[in-house]
Amino acid sequence: MANSIIIKSFVKVQEEYTATAVAITPGMLLELTSSGTVQAHSAAGGNVLPMFAFEDELQGRGIDTAYGVSTKVQCIIPRRGDIINAVLADGENISIGDMLESNGAGALRAHVADQVSWESANPSFNLDVIPNAIVGVAVTAEDLSDSANLTATGRIQVRII
Repeated sequence: MANSIIIKSFVKVQEEYTATAVAITPGMLLELTSSGTVQAHSAAGGNVLPMFAFEDELQGRGIDTAYGVSTKVQCIIPRRGDIINAVLADGENISIGDMLESNGAGALRAHVADQVSWESANPSFNLDVIPNAIVGVAVTAEDLSDSANLTATGRIQVRII
């Protein structure tokens, strides 16, 4: 597994924000609050502007060292095509090519398409609705479905779409 949250970046957009009242782990999907701080993305399956915490390289810290409450968090806003070493939600079993979305706690989970039913004079049919919820596509496979899986890293490489 990679030693950095940023696996591939064509143009690095880096910003710094203060963490809210909860510690933030590098690789977490973040959102900007109305007070100008960052927190774990809180809307499971909700729309998202991809922004991730990355390691505090300015302090010599790695990807496994969380940011403390109310500390400055190094953030990256990846662009389409960038690859990020993101946090994967517990219980997920992801294959290469699976679409990923927020789990509502800063991690990613498999995207489940919403469906809309349409009744008309024709037989009913369903349409898949793809909102701005998809963060990216899995570049690596990861199985966290078995809590006894001691080789699971809790991270997955994701290409931003």
